[in-house]
Amino acid sequence: MSVYRVEAAQASCGVSGCACRDRTRRYPSDLTDEQWEVLEPEARAVMAELRKSPAGAPMRHDLRAVLDAIGYLTRYGIEWRALPVDFPPWEAVYAFFQRWSERGLPHRLAGRLRGRIRIACGRSELPTAAVIDAQTVRGADTVTAESCGYDAGKKTKGRKRNIATDCLGLVLMVTIASAGMQDRDTAYRLLALLRERFSTITLVWADGGYAGRLVVWAKAVLRLTITIVKRSDDTKGFVVLPRRWVAERTFGWLIRHRRLVRDYERRPEHHEAMVWWATVAIMTRRLTRELAHTPPAPRWGKTRPPAPTPA
Repeated sequence: MSVYRVEAAQASCGVSGCACRDRTRRYPSDLTDEQWEVLEPEARAVMAELRKSPAGAPMRHDLRAVLDAIGYLTRYGIEWRALPVDFPPWEAVYAFFQRWSERGLPHRLAGRLRGRIRIACGRSELPTAAVIDAQTVRGADTVTAESCGYDAGKKTKGRKRNIATDCLGLVLMVTIASAGMQDRDTAYRLLALLRERFSTITLVWADGGYAGRLVVWAKAVLRLTITIVKRSDDTKGFVVLPRRWVAERTFGWLIRHRRLVRDYERRPEHHEAMVWWATVAIMTRRLTRELAHTPPAPRWGKTRPPAPTPA
C-alpha cells in the first residue's frame, strides 16, 4: 500500500485523465510555494528564450507538476514508468525532460539561479575562479558499452562525471566521460567549455590527478592558470585540503539525489541532464533560504541527537 494517499484523478488540464493542475503537494521533493515563486519566473524566462518558433501548441500540462515529477524522479531514483499517478503521464514527463535537456534548459536555468545566489551572498554575478574534480559512478546494466569504461584506481566500471564549481560550490560546468579515462584527459573538454561560457575565470584549482601537460595546455591555449593542491605524503587520515574540499562538498550535495548514486542512463547526455536538474533543485532551495535570510536546516532535524554517554 502506498504511503501517500492519492485520490482518483479528474481531468483538469486539457489532457484526458490528467489532473496535474489540481494535484496536491504531498512529497518531500515537491516545490514549496516559496520555492515556486523563486523558480517559476526563471523557468518561464528560459523557456521563452529557447522556444524555436512562436507557432505550435501551448503546453497542456501544468509546468509546476512536470518540474515536480522530474524532481521526484531525480531525488528518489525511480524508473520513469514508476512515477506516481498524480503526476502527468510518465511519457509526457520524459518527453519534456528529453526536449528541455537537448535545448539546455536545466543548464541555463542553473546559470540564472547561480547569478542570483552569488549576488545575494555579496559576490559578483560571474565567477573569477573555479574548482574542478571528477567522480567515478558505477554504471547499471542500462548503460551502453560504448560510453562505459573501467576505472582501475577505483575498481569501478561505469562513467566519470567531471564538474567545475565556483568558490561557493555552485556547479558551473558538467561533462560525462568513460570511467576508463584519466582525470586530466577528461578535463580538456571541461576546461574548454568552462572558458567558452565564463570568460571572467582566470584561476582553476585542481588535485594532483590533473598535473602535467594539462596545466601547460590550459595556460597556453585557454589562458587559464591551474593551481595543483597536493596532499602531503606524511598526512594520515582525513584532512580538509584547501579549495579542493569545495568540489568534494558539491559531490556530496549531488549524491543526496538517488538517481545520481548510480548511472542508469543509456545516453551520457541524459546523465549530464540529471546532474543539472539536481543542481537546479539545490540552487532553488538555497536561493529561497538566502532571500528569506534563513539558515540551512540541521542535518538531524531541529536538534542534533544526544551524544552517547561514556562507558
